[in-house]
Amino acid sequence: MTRAAVPGLPSRHPIGAQLPALYTDDDLAQGFTAGLDTVLAPVFATLDNLHAYFDQRLTPADFLGWLASWVGGIDDANWPLALRRDAATRAVELHRGRGTRRGLTEALRLVLEVGSDVVGDGGAVWSRTAGSALPPPPEAEILVRVWPRGGGGPGGKGPRDRTGPGTRTHGVPG
Repeated sequence: MTRAAVPGLPSRHPIGAQLPALYTDDDLAQGFTAGLDTVLAPVFATLDNLHAYFDQRLTPADFLGWLASWVGGIDDANWPLALRRDAATRAVELHRGRGTRRGLTEALRLVLEVGSDVVGDGGAVWSRTAGSALPPPPEAEILVRVWPRGGGGPGGKGPRDRTGPGTRTHGVPG
């Protein structure tokens, strides 16, 4: 996508028409301002449609990553455009559940299109009484079971095909 000069794009606010009457018949002034209109037309078009740049459903594809980064979202240029827009739309909701079972389940459902079950709490403990003895250390093990929903994700890819090189995935019989 380009936001540079667009050939033939008319200016919604031509400068030559806004000059004093003295310059309306001056070919030099009208020619100079027509050149400026060509340069400024894309700027005015962008400003007139600025609201669309902040809407995940309408923003240009090359702005999605930037928009998602505003709310702590994730974006991968290799994902299908519909998935990228959905991830940007749900970024705040997913960020709110980050670090929780529900958050992990929803992130896996969105990004990999798989069902999942999370067992374990990751070992978080606390006490409501200041200065009390620490509780016994919890079992710091989390088990995440993942299964395909509807035969894999977009393009027929399953979770193992999407994780990328260097990612450790373990199958648990079950």
